[in-house]
Amino acid sequence: MQDNTWSQYSHLFTEREIPAKTTLLREGEVARQAYVIQKGCMRLWFNNNGKDISFQFFFEGQAVSSIESFRNGRPSLFSIESLEPCSLLVLTKKNFDLLLAEAPGFKTLLEESIYQRLEHYTSLFLSHIRDTPPQRYAKLLKEHPQIIQRIPQHYIASYLGITPVSLSRIRNKGTKK
Repeated sequence: MQDNTWSQYSHLFTEREIPAKTTLLREGEVARQAYVIQKGCMRLWFNNNGKDISFQFFFEGQAVSSIESFRNGRPSLFSIESLEPCSLLVLTKKNFDLLLAEAPGFKTLLEESIYQRLEHYTSLFLSHIRDTPPQRYAKLLKEHPQIIQRIPQHYIASYLGITPVSLSRIRNKGTKK
């Protein structure tokens, strides 16, 4: 949003500080809030037969929510958790709807965010079909180095669809070259 639009609607957001390892939404709950990360990082994950599967990470300047749940009032298919202490801007569903109705710039930002997420999911989906684990790791290292730098290894392994031991082997082979 442009600065003048932001100042006009900034009162609709509340600021919130949370520690690392805070769950903001649990799988199966209905999302009632959306978050913009000012500082910190978060992950989206779901439980697959008792196994924690990370499938997306969010950093400063990005918005995060279970948008399908938030928009339609359905139970979320995943959980949202902070991995670092975070400073957040929080937007309720009521204020979200108000922004959509009154601020055309917000709708444009939302559409761009949704397209970026769709692009990410498509890339991740195809990578899990087409690429080997070492190829997925190399691509992650090249395209998203902040994940490698800031996310714990066991979450990265889960994201890549491999075990932490396999990730360690891939990383060790990469450093020996």
